[in-house]
Amino acid sequence: MSDIGNGSRKPDGDDSVDAKGFEPKGSHSGPVHANAKALSDVFRYRTDYPKLGRCVIINNKNFNPETGMGDRAGTDVDAGKVVKVFRELGFSPSVQTNRTVSQMRQILTAASKEDHSQSAMFVCVLLSHGDEDVIYGTDGCLELKELTRLFRGNQCKSLVGKPKLFFIQACRGTELDPGIETDSSPDSETACKIPVEADFLYAYSTAPGYYAWRNTANGSWFICALCEMLEKYGRELEIMQIMTRVNRKVALEFQSSSNMPGFDAMKQIPCIMSMLTKELYFPK
Repeated sequence: MSDIGNGSRKPDGDDSVDAKGFEPKGSHSGPVHANAKALSDVFRYRTDYPKLGRCVIINNKNFNPETGMGDRAGTDVDAGKVVKVFRELGFSPSVQTNRTVSQMRQILTAASKEDHSQSAMFVCVLLSHGDEDVIYGTDGCLELKELTRLFRGNQCKSLVGKPKLFFIQACRGTELDPGIETDSSPDSETACKIPVEADFLYAYSTAPGYYAWRNTANGSWFICALCEMLEKYGRELEIMQIMTRVNRKVALEFQSSSNMPGFDAMKQIPCIMSMLTKELYFPK
């Protein structure tokens, strides 16, 4: 298939995908162009809605013995910080504490079915135990995508084209990062078709496969850094700039202090995955 240089002419061949057994159906598709009317800034999400949006926080601290998971001391500190900073930004936060897998599904299913037409975006903060691709309720675990898929464009129509932000404080495996020493300390208003996975931001506390650290007195490294950066720069910087500063703070300013053999002096780096299609600035 030929490359399209300026994006203004029809492609020479059919579009295909890199998957085994995929056979093109012969339909021609190319760049989709919106007609005339443009927003004042097509590269920035609108935030001039009557409401900024909801911030749903699930804070799991105590777990059933059969899960094998211990209590998460310090998580209430995280929840308090999250409520404070998102309320100050203009969101309507609500905290659900010690919820089972079934209750977590119910909470986010209900949120996805609400009418968000008067809101600029949606935020969800999950504070719990986890493993790669899963999050724990008090009685077991479920795949994260079971919760996030509820807000896809084909499921939650009133959030189509709006940011959906998920902040996840949970382990993603059992690897430890020992760190390394260095010598020195980076729209359109007209109808159009968009991917159902568009406009999501997933901010994980740690890289895939690794533990996420939490201090029993001060809360988790990631949530501490997130709330501090949102408080300092939430009305000034774009969301990805803010998250880069969160990454930097966690990476450089935190190191584990543990009496457990092999767990002392460990490091952590958050992992930000963005499917946002515009720049996101919280309103001043």
